[in-house]
Amino acid sequence: MKGDRVEIVIDAGGTPRTYEVAATRAGRRVEISTGRGIVEVSEVTRTGTPVRTARFMSARILALVEHPADGPKPDEV
Repeated sequence: MKGDRVEIVIDAGGTPRTYEVAATRAGRRVEISTGRGIVEVSEVTRTGTPVRTARFMSARILALVEHPADGPKPDEV
């Protein structure tokens, strides 16, 4: 959903660096997958086609924060 974003903070040899992957258009979402020491954060379309992908070594990740989009409140649905 547009507005979804994931913030990744990594150890870059003394100083932390922050990266952000966000769903930039309506209908897109951000997915996170892990495997074999790699964390992959992808922006994907409704059909599941990746648009943009960022890969990080899991040993270097200090924080991985998911920020969901502000959707309608349950009483407004």
